[in-house]
Amino acid sequence: MHAARRACMFAAGLALALVGPTAVSAPAESRLVAHYRISAAGIAIGTSAIEAVIGDSAYTMGASGRTSGVLRILVSGEGTVTSRGTVVDGALVPARFTSRTTDEDERAAVTMTLEGGNVKDLTAETTAPGEARVPLTAEHRRGVVDPLTALFLTAAEHDSVDAEACRRTLPVFDGRRRYDLALAFKRLETVRAAGYAGPAVVCAVAFRAIAGHRADSRLVNYLADGRDIELTLAPVAGTRLLAPFRLSITSMLGDMVIVATTFETRGESDANKGSSALRP
Repeated sequence: MHAARRACMFAAGLALALVGPTAVSAPAESRLVAHYRISAAGIAIGTSAIEAVIGDSAYTMGASGRTSGVLRILVSGEGTVTSRGTVVDGALVPARFTSRTTDEDERAAVTMTLEGGNVKDLTAETTAPGEARVPLTAEHRRGVVDPLTALFLTAAEHDSVDAEACRRTLPVFDGRRRYDLALAFKRLETVRAAGYAGPAVVCAVAFRAIAGHRADSRLVNYLADGRDIELTLAPVAGTRLLAPFRLSITSMLGDMVIVATTFETRGESDANKGSSALRP
């Protein structure tokens, strides 16, 4: 039960379920505003929203959300996440990341600045500092991306959906834990939510813990134990970016799912929203 609750909190962060602060507006930019429903074993346990603004040379995004206890499988948890940085050749390069999370066991706060994919400054505070964890080294802070920025994947062209976007490994560092998300292409499909109806790409996700986690972590064991994790992404209009539309984790207790109920995206190609090209 504890592992299931932890996995749901992981899923919320992974799918940008913890979202909310409003981004600053600027000229010639694309915007995504999405709302998500969070459920476990078919039972609604929370909601969340995401807002991201992507310009020609910079981006900003924020996240907040909450889950609530259901049938003792999950207990309450909430948090906020923000990220900002630059846009280089259509891809996002983070410069600053913050997170504030609370669950039954722990409160944690992280502020991190990055430069060229390397962590420059880091402040990480927690109410559970004494737990034995797999040691982090300086190498674990190089060549990384924050967990919020990581899931805005880059497609081959503007307003397109392609299989190649899934063929990559995301080296994620959240300020406390270093892990990889190894993606692989599964299929193309059509999705629908308020504000968007059109193509999406589905990636299989393999979670690989590297450092910063407890060696006996039930969450790590849960996610690494043959779980079928799928991440579905849809295009952000006017950009080469794909944003999370749905995340599902198969569990013996029932699937944990975060799915968009509203997915509104506006940009220079807004007139073509919902008719993006499929590129297998």
